[in-house]
Amino acid sequence: MVYKSLDSITRSDIKALGISDDVSNKLLRDLEDIIRNHHGSPPPERWIEISRRILHPNLPFSFHQMMYYGCYKDFGPDPPAWLPDPKVASLSNVGGLLERRGREFLGDDYENPVSSFSKFQEFSVSNPEVYWRTILDELNIEFSVPPKCVLEKDTSGDNPGGNWLPGAYLNPARNCLSNNGSKRSSDEVVIRWRNEGSDDLPVNAMTLLELRSQVWLTAHALNTLGLQEESAIAIDMPMNVESVIIYLAIVLAGHVVVSIADSFSPREISTRLKISKAKAIFTQDEIIRGDKSIPLYRRVVDAEAPLAIVIPARGSFVRMNLRENDLSWNEFLGKAGNMRGVEYIAVEKPAGACTNILFSSGTTGEPKAIPWTNISPLKSAADAWCHMDVHQGDVVAWPTNLGWMMGPWLVYASLINGACMALYNGSPLGPAFAKFVQDAEVTMLGVIPSIVRTWQNSNSTSGYDWSRIRCFGSTGEASNVDEYLWLMSRAHYKPVIEYCGGTEIGGSFITGSLLQPQSLAAFSTAAMGCKLFILGEDGNPLPPDAEGVGELALCPHMLGASSTLLNGNHYKVYFQGMPTFQGHVLRRHGDLFERTSKGYYRAHGRADDTMNLGGIKVGSIEIERVCNSVDDSVLETAAIGVPPPTGGPEQLVIAVVLKNPELRNHNLNLLKKSFNSEIQKKLNPLFKVSSVVTLPSLPRTATNKVMRRVLRQRLTQTGLSSKL
Repeated sequence: MVYKSLDSITRSDIKALGISDDVSNKLLRDLEDIIRNHHGSPPPERWIEISRRILHPNLPFSFHQMMYYGCYKDFGPDPPAWLPDPKVASLSNVGGLLERRGREFLGDDYENPVSSFSKFQEFSVSNPEVYWRTILDELNIEFSVPPKCVLEKDTSGDNPGGNWLPGAYLNPARNCLSNNGSKRSSDEVVIRWRNEGSDDLPVNAMTLLELRSQVWLTAHALNTLGLQEESAIAIDMPMNVESVIIYLAIVLAGHVVVSIADSFSPREISTRLKISKAKAIFTQDEIIRGDKSIPLYRRVVDAEAPLAIVIPARGSFVRMNLRENDLSWNEFLGKAGNMRGVEYIAVEKPAGACTNILFSSGTTGEPKAIPWTNISPLKSAADAWCHMDVHQGDVVAWPTNLGWMMGPWLVYASLINGACMALYNGSPLGPAFAKFVQDAEVTMLGVIPSIVRTWQNSNSTSGYDWSRIRCFGSTGEASNVDEYLWLMSRAHYKPVIEYCGGTEIGGSFITGSLLQPQSLAAFSTAAMGCKLFILGEDGNPLPPDAEGVGELALCPHMLGASSTLLNGNHYKVYFQGMPTFQGHVLRRHGDLFERTSKGYYRAHGRADDTMNLGGIKVGSIEIERVCNSVDDSVLETAAIGVPPPTGGPEQLVIAVVLKNPELRNHNLNLLKKSFNSEIQKKLNPLFKVSSVVTLPSLPRTATNKVMRRVLRQRLTQTGLSSKL
């Protein structure tokens, strides 16, 4: 759609969006006032004034788009949707630190928190000893034995990432349950939650004192099971208040959590139990979603799991027969009934000791088993402190599961930072979750793009007040500009901090900052303590700050990053065959990234999701961003390069999911023509869509990543037909 510049917009244009005469008149007067008072101002300043003075969630989103695109007409790439306010920036975690110690860190290069942030990020990489000691102090991390230093770099070549916090002993669960350096009281609420179906009831709350007592009791009960030290204990259940208590208790007792997503089949559960050699598993009798009941315990039994402790989904009692030797939640806690209220002395372990085994998506073959050490939680908490500005008084919600890294991340990112976590025990896709965000007074809301797409298409957030949100976080897959403009508009244009990393990183390597302008669907900075490289066609890093597209590589020295795999050769997976930089072999990640002319980064999917169209390499996501906005009937697309049966150059196929499945016989030739027109106009005139196919949905991993490889295999096998 072609948008007018702001000074060309008329009252008729606004009324055409379904806005009444009176409101249209007022909006136009306010717009003309901003144009007049900000004549000559750069577009970002105009946009910020418009987003604050004119726009609100009750106006049609088409009007928000009219203002955004009208303001930035002819601006070029990467228009910022949010700008930091210097006065507010100095009150943020990093801003406050720089106000106090910026000159100490940066010398004469220090100006102020906003203009000096990039320099501080570089300082975090070049001075890990000073930077990480400072951050660990800010987080009030308690060590039973302090580290000898922050980083011992490896000279043998066996461990390119080095040895972090050597000599240190700690327990991250104890840090979650502490008073955070006396910054929070024991009667402060640390978990808010609600069960699906109880949406008109007050939000439940648990204080730090109550959480501490429940975790201690659960840890005491673990001691009655006769497990050896550092036993692997699985959790396969929804992320609710009970699973958080269990998670913290396992870590507090010095055991190792085995993370298993509650969506997995018996075969997938069994695979993970065998790899981890789990000795017990916590699960739920069933998962209740609306009128449906999913028999979770049955799956665990079918997986031939070891000793199971079964928590009831509703009420106080498990309403099914258990296997011999399996325990109900009440029976399990009853084993330690005489220890209720008695402090559990945390088991302190070396910094490099394993506390959690997580798994990659495992879309092909056996999933990688990735150990999180005692250091990984520190990385998660530090990322939240630095990039999402999480602190005491915040309420953090992120729909996820302990089976994926964002589950443990949420536990540590909220509790270590003295914040409260908000848990909704139900589907996050509908109005009930939007109401929970309002009622729980969430201040930091994490999302994945497909959830946002569903909210927008179903208008799930309508009528709910999200004004307490200070920022959003987004991870899991590449986001869409218009969908995230809509998301920002729901909370009066609070920023979206994109967050990309991996289970093996313990957090992110590239993200955003509240001290930098944020552009939609883009990253503004490497994560603190991380250095990024984009590899050119020759496999070597592009010059610093050069724009370009290539596979992303990482400096090997990252606090919290993995150094071993339980079932694989870590060096072979992440380092073998990689180029070196200043004598250090770079770490492989596998994502394709672009650095833009204005210094932002954009994700283009996995490096193996690139295709060669007429001798030009292009990422699937780059094409999908264009195709997703071509036609209102399109919900989402996947771009795949398919080799013809007779050989030759890859052909571009667009798999389309329509908003209305009944329109499966949509005019695909017309859609193909529209796709070609927009792709050739916005990307490259030589690109050509060979075929368009319709699907009811895109195949995805359990973490919601599109499995383009699966689509490519199907298309190659079936030929380029209009149906799969």
